[in-house]
Amino acid sequence: MQDLEKVKKYFLGITSLIILVGIIMVFSASYIFSKEYFGSSTYFFYKQAAFLMLGIVFAFIISKTRMTFWFKNIYLFNGFISLLLLLTMTPLGKSIKGSQRWLDLGLFSFQPGEIAKYSICLCAIYYFSKFEEYTTKQKLLTSLNFLVPLLLLIIQPDFGTFTISIILISFVSFLSSFPRKYFYSAFALAIVGVAGILVSAPYRVKRILAFLDPWSDPQNSGFQIIQSYLAFANGSIFGQGIGNSNEKLFYLPEAHNDFIFSVIGEELGFIGVLGIIFLFMGFTLFGFKLAMRAKSKLNQQIIFALVFAISIQAILNMGVVLGLLPTKGLNLPLISYGGTSLVANLIALGFIFSSVNLKSQILDDEVENQQFQFGNSGFN
Repeated sequence: MQDLEKVKKYFLGITSLIILVGIIMVFSASYIFSKEYFGSSTYFFYKQAAFLMLGIVFAFIISKTRMTFWFKNIYLFNGFISLLLLLTMTPLGKSIKGSQRWLDLGLFSFQPGEIAKYSICLCAIYYFSKFEEYTTKQKLLTSLNFLVPLLLLIIQPDFGTFTISIILISFVSFLSSFPRKYFYSAFALAIVGVAGILVSAPYRVKRILAFLDPWSDPQNSGFQIIQSYLAFANGSIFGQGIGNSNEKLFYLPEAHNDFIFSVIGEELGFIGVLGIIFLFMGFTLFGFKLAMRAKSKLNQQIIFALVFAISIQAILNMGVVLGLLPTKGLNLPLISYGGTSLVANLIALGFIFSSVNLKSQILDDEVENQQFQFGNSGFN
């Protein structure tokens, strides 16, 4: 018990440091842009701080609930999120840069896809835990719980979130008792499918070509990654100091969002970049240690998957910003500006702390009861 509390404190401490760095860097990376377009240098800072408070409230409430409740109702919750994804394609939807990913509710806008990747993940955990017990009809019908939102993400399009969701489903199926003969076949099909979707749109092909040689089109597809390179070069070892980035002066697009890691590199230098990498490594290490200390196999899978979800997105974002991967439109979790993303990640952290609670373990007999309830809800 004492060891568990110690690991929880380390995990919470590292997560809090990441969030603190995020708040500071959002202000540093956005205050010029914010002043120019909104008349206040603190516009994005206050919005991010407000979403942080909201996310902390959600995380705290969820952490105090039993994970059994969420697992019991995950198909219903995921269905609601899928409905929100569908609504983005109605007049309530808001198109930004050619993608219909946002819901505009007047007072605020939010991106359902940020929450969908976690609901898809939890659905997949339940699905694979009961795969051997499902009839063929049940397997087909219940798989729609993650296939439908995946389809909606493609239609939006939101290839970044789609890719993360596919990776999470693969990771969850690997952790489960899902038959390996099906796993490897499905994994191969997923790779072929993702590759097909990747090359099906001209703008995605341009991203790949820009990733391979950004200087072949330095004023268009290669512009962003070249400016990112310049930011890291300007930062050198110790950086130019917080607030002193040149690239955020309207050179580097998305400086406070997807490419905030570049601003960190310019202002905090190689030392700051290593610091962020080590923080996420600590987040992953202690998150996995939490998973190993859960008493229920399903709770372990939930913690592993949610920690992995945040960690893999951080790796992909850093890879893009460093020019190691094609751009995907993924932000840096808990650091980049984005209210929906921050709240969704904090909700995931709430699930993690709920799952590690010894009084909140999902027992086999409870899962059996859940299957009965889902069957009566039309999934048989």
